[in-house]
Amino acid sequence: MELQPFRISIQQQTLDDLRERLAHTRWPDEINGAGWSYGTNLAYLKELTDYWQHHFDWRKQETMLNQLHQAKTTIDGLGVHFIHEHGKGPKPLPIILSHGWPDSFFRMYKLIPLLTDPEANGGSAEDAFDVVVPSIPGYGFSDRPKEKGFNQQRIAEIFSQLMTQVLGYPKFGAHGGDWGSSITEQIAFAHPDSLVGIHLTDIPFMHLFTVKPDDLTPEEQAYMKAGQAWQMSEGAYALIQSTKPQTLAYGLSDSPVGLLAWILEKFHIWSDTNGDVESKFTKDELLTNATIYWVTETINSANRLYYESQHNPPQTGASRTDVPTGIALFPKDLIKPPKAFADRFFNVQRWTEMSKGGHFAALEEPELLAEDIRAFFRPLRSGV
Repeated sequence: MELQPFRISIQQQTLDDLRERLAHTRWPDEINGAGWSYGTNLAYLKELTDYWQHHFDWRKQETMLNQLHQAKTTIDGLGVHFIHEHGKGPKPLPIILSHGWPDSFFRMYKLIPLLTDPEANGGSAEDAFDVVVPSIPGYGFSDRPKEKGFNQQRIAEIFSQLMTQVLGYPKFGAHGGDWGSSITEQIAFAHPDSLVGIHLTDIPFMHLFTVKPDDLTPEEQAYMKAGQAWQMSEGAYALIQSTKPQTLAYGLSDSPVGLLAWILEKFHIWSDTNGDVESKFTKDELLTNATIYWVTETINSANRLYYESQHNPPQTGASRTDVPTGIALFPKDLIKPPKAFADRFFNVQRWTEMSKGGHFAALEEPELLAEDIRAFFRPLRSGV
């Protein structure tokens, strides 16, 4: 498993084509006063698209991202892109951070320095981490799977090999949210002896379907009902991506505005923004994430993970892991689980309910998340 240094370098013709497509967008109509209730708001999308076309500087973002140490390696026939930043402290703890959808490795760019150099960010050098941030296969600069069945269990195996065999970390920690929480859980199922602990920002959604309602407490039953209500009001995207992702891909792969609208809606509604998405994310942050999808042509392969999870669910989905687990919940995330539900599947040793923040916590509230990760792993470091 040879390592190759990696630098992002998008061809200029790709960027020129993007601006040309933005200039020729055909806009739909909108109901008067609709706001965001029908989906992505037309006025704001036009504003953001104008910025994307005339002001957004991808080369500036590319330079910023290339300040991070990146590499690619081949595992199980797939090229895997990842960031690898060494910690500044007496004994950094290795940790792998797994992102989700519709974000990318970019989700972690604010979190990385808070974990690698805590002393420079109000913490203690004793809490430093060696940080590894891979792009999920099918996302960003990792290769796209070409065969059926490539679910989060297989991704977990690749990430485990990345840490132990490629980078030589026999013991490490793991953190994730969204798909990242499910991937992290799968690492814990398959390789518990490699982990000192895992840290999550949500309970993998598949667990909503692995328990019998009669076995639930009243609080858990209320959580299940909230999950069903959310699925009916907000979950249509997941049903489409779980059933007919290829049909959706034609529009999203051909229209950058269509792609942006599909992604932007989630950043708006899943975050603690009070309706103003730029109160938590800058235009440059929103567009850097969307541009990564566009220039790598990965929206279809990213969406397809929903299909693979639905049609090829992990075999260990109903199991419980004894790996020490920390869970940090942010109030504007999708559905808030009760601790009793989490205890069914995880050895919960730290449970934190944050005062603010949402689904993309690493990008939205990186300081809060970094402190919780440091605090959770602090007593576990002796196990490395």
